[in-house]
Amino acid sequence: MTTQTSDLLAAAAPRTVDVVRGIADNQFDLPTPCRDYVVRDLLNHLFEVVVNFQDLALKRQVEWAEKPDHLVDDWRDRFEAETGRLVTAWADPSTLEGVSPGMGMPQTVIGGMALLDLTVHGWDLAVATGQPYQPAPEAVAELHGLVEQLGPTARKMGVFAEPVSPLTPTPTPTPDLAHLLSQTGRTPTWPLPR
Repeated sequence: MTTQTSDLLAAAAPRTVDVVRGIADNQFDLPTPCRDYVVRDLLNHLFEVVVNFQDLALKRQVEWAEKPDHLVDDWRDRFEAETGRLVTAWADPSTLEGVSPGMGMPQTVIGGMALLDLTVHGWDLAVATGQPYQPAPEAVAELHGLVEQLGPTARKMGVFAEPVSPLTPTPTPTPDLAHLLSQTGRTPTWPLPR
C-alpha cells in the first residue's frame, strides 16, 4: 500500500541520498544557498527532518529544539536507511488524514513539507558541493502549489526568503526547478559570479 505522498518521496529520496553520499567530510564547512547554514549544518538539519517527519506521519509530537550531530560513524548509510523509513512512514493512507497535533496543519501539508525539504535541500547540498542534481520531475510539479500555499507564512517566519527572479540563461536547473527555487527565495544560479 502506498500514498501519493510516499510515491513522491520514493521518487525524490534516491536523488538526494546520492547527493548526500557524494559529500566529502572536508566539504562540511562550505557555504550553501541556505543563509546561515554551511554544509554540515544543512546535512544535520536534513537528517533531523528525515527522522522527525517519520514521527509526524504517525501524528506524534517531535522535538525540534534538540540538535544532535548526526554526522558520526556511518552517517551516509544511516541517512539512506532513515530516508527509506520516511517513505514507508507515509505509505499508510491514514497518515494523510486530519491535522497534525504538533504542527497544527493538515497532514497532507506535513507530508508535502517533507518532500519539499528532501527536494530543495537536495539541490542546496548538490550545488554547495559541486554535484549534479536532477530532482524527480513529479515532485517538483507537486511542490509548486505547496510553496505557493506556504509562502506568505514561511516568509514571515523566515523559513523562505522573498522570491527572486530566476536569472537567464539557466542551463541548470530546469525552468520548472528554477521557478520552485526562486519561490523559496533561492537564486537558481547560485553561486553568483563575483
